[in-house]
Amino acid sequence: MTDDMAGKVALVTGAAGGIGRATALAFARSGAAVIVADVNESGGRETVDQVTSAGGKAAFQSCDVSNAEDVKALVARAVSEFGRLDFAHNNAGINNPAVDEWDEAAYERSLSINLKGVMLCMREEATEMLKNGGGAIVNTASINGLVGNASQPAYTAGKHGVVGLTRSAALKWAQAGIRVNAVCPGVIDTPMSATAASDPQIRAIIEQMTPMGRMGRPEEIAAAVVWLCSDQASFITGHPLVIDGGATVY
Repeated sequence: MTDDMAGKVALVTGAAGGIGRATALAFARSGAAVIVADVNESGGRETVDQVTSAGGKAAFQSCDVSNAEDVKALVARAVSEFGRLDFAHNNAGINNPAVDEWDEAAYERSLSINLKGVMLCMREEATEMLKNGGGAIVNTASINGLVGNASQPAYTAGKHGVVGLTRSAALKWAQAGIRVNAVCPGVIDTPMSATAASDPQIRAIIEQMTPMGRMGRPEEIAAAVVWLCSDQASFITGHPLVIDGGATVY
């Protein structure tokens, strides 16, 4: 543990595993208290256990980010539990490549969580951060928020939206002391990509398409998120940071 963010409070959605869990742990290592949010209660509580067993402070709050009342309750919990809110990583999202994303119901569900959820979270987070003179928000977009993907139209549309929403929010709150950025991961070795990663042929294709020759690690995204929230990134806002092993360089 360090004390770089001692006395600060971070909120992480989609923190029951993968990138969200790695980010919660990274915030805790930097000294921040962490509100762990997810619809997966068992996974979320496991993340809290990992934080506290390492000497950090954390609490779990069940939250469906597409539900406005859930999001309000989440931010309220951060304040009631730890007194304030300084940082937020809006990471919750879904990816259903086996579903026909041209299906209307699947499209609406994808956008409801991946895009509307980010908007709802930022709205409540910023309202609280403004009471303390500012803060920092990082949204999880994707390299699919920067390029097209024929097999994932709804997911790609939502992640493009996250990038646009991030830039718009950055402009809105730039002079109010809230910085808003996004991370755009490539293929990361998480439960979300487990189906593809478990198939040796598909994994080989992914690795061949990545100049660095491997999938990313959740900890690599988490490190970027915490850095974007830190004072070291104090002049950065509205930026979609690509973390993809070079996959979009071609």
